Amino acid sequence: MNKKIALIYMGGTFGCIGEPLAPMPETEFIPKLEKVLPSHLQIECFKAPAILDSSACTAQVWLKLIQQIQNLQHAFEYFVVIHGTDTLSYAAAVLSRFLADSCTVILTGSQYPLLDTQGDGIRELSDAMDNLNTALENLTKVPSGVYLAFYHQVFYARTALKFHGTTLDAFHGQKVENLQKNIFPSQNQAYIIDQADIEKAQQLNILNWMISPIEQQQLENNLATLLHKPPHFLILQAYGVGNLAVNATIIQYLKRLKAHGCCVILSSQVPFGGLDQRYAVSQWIQDANILCSDAQSQADLYAKILKIYLQYPSSQQWHDHWYDHLNNQPE
Repeated sequence: MNKKIALIYMGGTFGCIGEPLAPMPETEFIPKLEKVLPSHLQIECFKAPAILDSSACTAQVWLKLIQQIQNLQHAFEYFVVIHGTDTLSYAAAVLSRFLADSCTVILTGSQYPLLDTQGDGIRELSDAMDNLNTALENLTKVPSGVYLAFYHQVFYARTALKFHGTTLDAFHGQKVENLQKNIFPSQNQAYIIDQADIEKAQQLNILNWMISPIEQQQLENNLATLLHKPPHFLILQAYGVGNLAVNATIIQYLKRLKAHGCCVILSSQVPFGGLDQRYAVSQWIQDANILCSDAQSQADLYAKILKIYLQYPSSQQWHDHWYDHLNNQPE
């Protein structure tokens, strides 16, 4: 089995220096990174197609990264991606949805830089090297798929959530060692990225509304405003297991949004536990003809939307194929 590892650097705090922090140019940082990598491993370093603060990353950035990985798969089976932490969970979920189990990828990042202020040596108090070593040490221990490594833990990529802005133990999710089997349905084959996908992704418009305790009349007004120029997808983050108080007017607006090419998806602002399946088939959801999230996290919901948007050309097809995986399970 090919044990060569491709390490792809995308920027983020991991590669910053100075006070206040600023990114070291990758042409300078990557050679310094290569010097501290474990000598017993066959690791080759690559610059990602885009080196960005992760808060600036969007779908096209991650699709180009996937394309790079797919182009390298003839020579590498194992990949580590160094990525900023702000959207690390989104990157991990997108890679998982598109690469499936075609290779093994572990993404990581850090809350503190690898190098000291001057960029001359390893920073004394930093989680960067520990997180990178956790990723490298687990590459051959996990089944093929995509994972996120942070603070001596390895999570299934689609479940990961950044829940703290500064602590070293910054991510939560389903840990690999806690599961006897993969909790996810089969994703079948990887999705091969081409230039048309990257160009189409730039047009994707998702609006995410975390429901606040406002009067129903105000929600009606907000939905009416959207009708003038609706997004491709509207996510309604409701309470608890998907609880949302609606009336006949709200249901009519949701129907009109669908007629205008907008897929409305009900999810929860509670990060763990998902929607209650008894609630998901409640009468008003059927009447409004909206979709329910079955994703493993908010980032995974984004990744699912991106993939279905690229797979099918119309909003009706996005709606029709949303639950395809439920019909593809083994008996």
